[in-house]
Amino acid sequence: MVNPQPALAIKLGKLELAYPTLMGSGCYGSGEEFAPFVDLSKIGAIVLKSVTRLPRLGNPTPRLVQTPAGMLNAIGLQNPGIEWYLEHELHKYAGRPCKIVGSIAGFEIDDYAYVCERLAARDEIEAIELNVSCPNVAQEGETFGCDPDLTARVVEAARATTNKTLIVKLSPNVTDIVAVARQAENSGADALAVINTVRGMAIDVETWRPRLGNITGGLSGPAIRPIAVLAVYEIAQVVSIPIVGQGGIETLADALEFFLAGATAISIGTANFTDPRIPERLVAELQAYLTRRNIGSIQEIVGRAHVEIATAHQYEGDEG
Repeated sequence: MVNPQPALAIKLGKLELAYPTLMGSGCYGSGEEFAPFVDLSKIGAIVLKSVTRLPRLGNPTPRLVQTPAGMLNAIGLQNPGIEWYLEHELHKYAGRPCKIVGSIAGFEIDDYAYVCERLAARDEIEAIELNVSCPNVAQEGETFGCDPDLTARVVEAARATTNKTLIVKLSPNVTDIVAVARQAENSGADALAVINTVRGMAIDVETWRPRLGNITGGLSGPAIRPIAVLAVYEIAQVVSIPIVGQGGIETLADALEFFLAGATAISIGTANFTDPRIPERLVAELQAYLTRRNIGSIQEIVGRAHVEIATAHQYEGDEG
């Protein structure tokens, strides 16, 4: 008798995914670009690039800078605006063999409510990501994800427009990410994406000028993974809704860290630029890992790294 393969299906609110893998917003296009290289049916969901109420040209160039173990980006939410997006883009996503999650951003609370209502009403979209934490937009919208009360107001406004799954993407650029997470859950979030990029900059030592046209940008890639794993670990202890862990996932071990820390699913971003087959590979490796350890479901390992402080011997980095 052949033993069945371990179950990898998960749920984020009402959103049911065959695999616990999401492709990060802005890092996978619509999936069409990767279809020649990857079996999209082996992906849980693709999170589309964030769209805003009005068109945005984005930030001045250069917008991307490679860094040790990562990448800085300052795209600035370039997009055609929701009206053009609905008329010209959304129909392309019908029939994808994986789930499609829309992503929205805004600069006023009403923006989120308006765009969420319009986007969530489309059948092509099965869930909504609320991007309240983009660190490279030099306007008041930057503050939403950094303030628990403002985050709550955004989530409440979006929640009032749709019953579809709301995934709130949290910023690490805060004093207390746990407080923001609690408010997001209490205000109607169905899941949390933890974390968005970390603010940073790079300077050209020959020209003595910032290397990004926007001066600052968001750092992603393996360099931020320990920050993201800690955030998932801490948030998982205080919320009851699922967490999508993200930040520098490249290998099976990287993915397992997030599951063990408390993530129900993972999202892959920067790694897609260097290895378009990474989501398909990780699914196969996850199944092999669970099979080897005689574990029947990915959900059985979620949060298993949680231990009591006294047992963990945590010294907060002190030496001696």
